Amino acid sequence: MNILMITNTFTPHRGGVARSIEAFTAEYRKRGHRVLVIAPEFEDMPRDELDVVRVPAIQHFNGSDFSVVLPIPGFLRSAIEDFRPDIVHSHHPFLLGATAIRVARSHLLPLVFTHHTMYEHYTHYVPGDSPAMKRFVIDLATSYANLCNQVLTPSESTATVLRARGVTTPIDVVPTGVATELWRAVDGAACRKAAGIPREAFVVGHVGRLAPEKSLTFLAEAVSRFLATCDRAHFLVVGSGDSEKDICRILGSTGLGRRLHCLGSVGHPALGDAYGAMDVFAFASKSETQGMVLTEAMAAGVPVVALDAPGVREVVRESENGRLLPMENVVEFASALSGIEAAAPAERQRLIAGALATAGRFSIGRTAEKALAIYDRLRGTQRHQDDVHYDSWMAGLRLIEAEWNVISGLVGAASAALTPSSRDSGAHS
Repeated sequence: MNILMITNTFTPHRGGVARSIEAFTAEYRKRGHRVLVIAPEFEDMPRDELDVVRVPAIQHFNGSDFSVVLPIPGFLRSAIEDFRPDIVHSHHPFLLGATAIRVARSHLLPLVFTHHTMYEHYTHYVPGDSPAMKRFVIDLATSYANLCNQVLTPSESTATVLRARGVTTPIDVVPTGVATELWRAVDGAACRKAAGIPREAFVVGHVGRLAPEKSLTFLAEAVSRFLATCDRAHFLVVGSGDSEKDICRILGSTGLGRRLHCLGSVGHPALGDAYGAMDVFAFASKSETQGMVLTEAMAAGVPVVALDAPGVREVVRESENGRLLPMENVVEFASALSGIEAAAPAERQRLIAGALATAGRFSIGRTAEKALAIYDRLRGTQRHQDDVHYDSWMAGLRLIEAEWNVISGLVGAASAALTPSSRDSGAHS
């Protein structure tokens, strides 16, 4: 079948949503389906891409590593008509998500929406963040979900939250699958050598965007406390973002900076080698709907220590493949890391076996097969008309558009004020 993916983020961005879409797209194509991806332009994106249409975007919106798409160009309509999609699959309830609604309505196609993100955890990227803003984005995403034929969530805990918020559209749980074969043939020793980590070290690892919503200040404090009690322990961090300076500051302030190793953002095979270099994976985010890095780490045979949260508790099982802690507590988190470091070889092997078994349950083959079955069930049905939810969602979009016009006007005015001609004219006024 022909599957149209519409997303606000895609490669080379290395966030979880981009990597999820990339993984499903590759698996669908491997099975003989056509996939057309509509996504924003990003810096350093590949020059030659198969069935990917890029739309203009503003990079690094408000200090984040996301793109904000600009008005849709006319060539996009032609590309979609030539592709003749059977299914429209949207991955966001705003920006290009609006395009997905319009395409589904105009072509009478079923619309699928994956609720990847708990958007209320990301409102600090928007000017005017407040409790009212968090409520607004929740309502916007809920209205959007009720305009779709099918909602997918990466975890059952996320599906439960959406139902409680008033989503009445059918919801199915389809986790982002992990290509287990990619993470087993790894060279952890090579990564340790390149990063300057001793072969005999016990390595705590973390992979992800280094952003405030990932609770990285807490994580750095907990790991720092553990490192202070274990001379052979090192901290390996893979990813980039504003919170990297906080991690460096916290470990540096305790004299442990030499045992911190920040690799920046890397792709495969370097990412696989990084997982292979780890003895335990540390994760403190409570804003996830799944946390792909958890299953990737487990596919490399790495046990996990994490905080209990939606999207995490479906993957991390207490004493089976790691430790699942009930709340943010630096002492308890550090103690859990110490327990894994001090575990007898037989106990460590049991945790490794549990991690590998969990990764197998989340293989991309299994999850893609489930998603394709849902597509097939929907194919040929029309997107249902719901004027009440559509009007509510459109009202939300108009508010966003008004805010964006104000922000754009302020940016334009500030830019004009800094031009030489503006400065010169002001000096003579």
